[in-house]
Amino acid sequence: MRSTGISTPLRGAAGLAAGALLALTAAAGVASAGGPGGGGDSGGRALRWRPCSGPAQAGFDCAVAKVPLDHAAPSGRTIDLAVIRRGAADPRRRAGSLFFNPGGPGGPGTLGLPELYGKFPQELKDRFDIVSWDPRGVGESTAVRCFDTAAEAAAWHKDVPPFPVGPQEQRAYIAAHVELAERCERRDPQLMRHVSTADTARDLDLLRRAVGEDRLRYWGISYGTLLGATYANLFPDRVGRLVVDGNVDPQEWMDHGARAEPGLNTFLRLGSDLGSADTLAQFLDRCGRAPASRCPFSAGSPAATRAKYDTLLTRLEGRPVGSWTYARAVSEVRGGLYTVHPGWAGTADMLQALWQGRAPDEPPAPTGPDHYPGFEQSLAVLCSESPNPASPQRYAELEKRAVQRAGALGRWWAWANEPCTAWPARAADRYTGPWNRTTAHPVLVVNTVHDPSTPYRGGQAMAAELAGARLLTLDGYGHTALDNPSACVKRHVVRYVLTGALPPQGARCGQDTPPFAAAPELSPSAASSPRPDAAGGRETGHFLTSWMLRPPGPFPARPVRAEPWIRSGRPHR
Repeated sequence: MRSTGISTPLRGAAGLAAGALLALTAAAGVASAGGPGGGGDSGGRALRWRPCSGPAQAGFDCAVAKVPLDHAAPSGRTIDLAVIRRGAADPRRRAGSLFFNPGGPGGPGTLGLPELYGKFPQELKDRFDIVSWDPRGVGESTAVRCFDTAAEAAAWHKDVPPFPVGPQEQRAYIAAHVELAERCERRDPQLMRHVSTADTARDLDLLRRAVGEDRLRYWGISYGTLLGATYANLFPDRVGRLVVDGNVDPQEWMDHGARAEPGLNTFLRLGSDLGSADTLAQFLDRCGRAPASRCPFSAGSPAATRAKYDTLLTRLEGRPVGSWTYARAVSEVRGGLYTVHPGWAGTADMLQALWQGRAPDEPPAPTGPDHYPGFEQSLAVLCSESPNPASPQRYAELEKRAVQRAGALGRWWAWANEPCTAWPARAADRYTGPWNRTTAHPVLVVNTVHDPSTPYRGGQAMAAELAGARLLTLDGYGHTALDNPSACVKRHVVRYVLTGALPPQGARCGQDTPPFAAAPELSPSAASSPRPDAAGGRETGHFLTSWMLRPPGPFPARPVRAEPWIRSGRPHR
């Protein structure tokens, strides 16, 4: 998309053509779009909502907002933000708006909110309008698009493996991303310099004003936790209730953390490879203890199942099963670990099919018009603001280090940041700290113990870095508590959002349903946890792939998947 400075209604999956444009820029001066202590909330007309037209968005409303491309120059070029909401289910008890970011970078809220809405606590759905948006550079907002059409983007992407295997593939992988960077640089270089997390946090503050909130209520998952932490420190006096779930350590994202190993790329600094390896070990252990009727890949014991997995990968290195190469299998395992139900069962089915020498069932082809895949949009954010080794030749070395400490999954995480070596833009506005500004209300930090993307240490670091934050631990598996439900976590979140009450120090919760369970059952900690008076007891939810830190391939309802960290693997049935 070439810079025009002229805004037109957006079209496509979000059904935004009917939404009216909102000129937030006139009311938002530099101070109100800026940092701590910035100006008052005097402006902004309300968003004009219309029913969304996308078939997956029935019951949701859509609108378009205008914001400055450069918040330091609010009278300059403006860009569009695609916004979506689901109104409070019980309007008589409506308490305001709750913003949601589904992760990424590169996760569009116009898709992510409809996918995950069913997993929100019922009490929050009853009391709040749940609002999300496609961040700048992403989806149906003014987006980084390096190809003319979705078909052209998909054609480029189909020849790029999840990660390269061997020197020949490494050279081709590097060359492909050099070509991608050149394409992107020709399109809209000005936009690519203004898609940082800080830019998006300032957009979020304008959206908060547009829906009439004095302070922000927010639930961010995966990369959305970094966005939440950035907002909390740019606008500490405007923090209402912030939940950050599946946490990115801001210091490591910005390469300011204290590490034993220098020179790592973003995902190895964050320990995503270690989180994947830990969760895979739990998957194989739980599978090995289950009968084959519950985990088809089980070999009768944890040790035998681990050996079976290693044997399968060795076999695939030499002999793919149809289109299922070694790299594809490793990549799909990594993605399948994100959501325990039904992701783990689907991963077990996939592995058993490959073990038997047959290609696993593919998900049905998407119907309707092709949507632009946007795999370059996650790179636009990550590569512009998170430091990575500059030489492509370093990544073969990083792969060896990752394999030594995390096994085969480390290959994927090591190569996921290599496209940054050629990326042509650096963020003009990058927030690098401090991260400990005192907020109007403390932040609630949630993290699972066995998280395959944002490991538990990220939650511990986030709670330590944010002033007055409280860590709620989910003793379970998968990426984020929202996508791996716990009635106990939901009760704590509901009480916090409604009353501001934090969980007790050291509070821990269990998941509702263990992996490979015979039938859904309530975990002991969920059953015994005290129920806050304000919380509702109804549980909802169904499987929909979640948007989270997953590399371009940290992070998938799209025909082409490339969000770094963002989504789990292909949807398993």
